[in-house]
This record gives sequence, structure tokens and C-alpha cells, in this order.
Amino acid sequence: MTYKGYSAYVEFDDEAGIFHGEVLDTKDVITFQGSSVAELRKAFKDSVDDYIEFCKKRGEEPDKPFSGKFVLRIPKELHRKIYIKSIKNGQSINNFITDQLSSIAK
Repeated sequence: MTYKGYSAYVEFDDEAGIFHGEVLDTKDVITFQGSSVAELRKAFKDSVDDYIEFCKKRGEEPDKPFSGKFVLRIPKELHRKIYIKSIKNGQSINNFITDQLSSIAK
């Protein structure tokens, strides 16, 4: 599930007979639960809205979902090989790596 750019991970607790979830896109802990899918969706949206409102009242910026920036340190030799391969493919390093990651993240 997604709402306002935030994503959720949901599990079903068979013993308790409820769904419970956690918002994944933040360092803060945001959880929710429901006994039906409709209840779960509402609880998720309410939790995200409550989180945003709570941050606003405290004068803090809520953690934002991913920015699209990804800093990665790699060995120099690997960096060189990626650069050469990206040039041979007629791409920037960024586009080449994005294509490679997209193919394995399906």
C-alpha cells in the first residue's frame, strides 16, 4: 500500500486475527492495524496523516519518502569498469546503473 508517497509493509497475525503494518519510508516508527482490509487501509492513511500532523505541531519536517538520491562507495577499479561499460552503451553512469538496478529489482 502507498499513501502520500509512503509505503507500508503488512503481515497477517493468524493467532490474533488481525493485519498489522509498518510504514517503511521513515526512520520514525509508524505502525497500524486492522481486522479487515478496509480497516487496515484506513488505519494506514490515518497513521500517515497523524505522523505528518504530529511533526507539524513539533515544528519538525517529517521524514520524506525516498528522494531518488543514492550514495554508494565502490572500489576504484569497479568504478572504472562501470564507467567504461556505460560509455560503450552510450549512457551516463547514472543511466547505466539505473538500468542495471531496474532489471534486478523487478
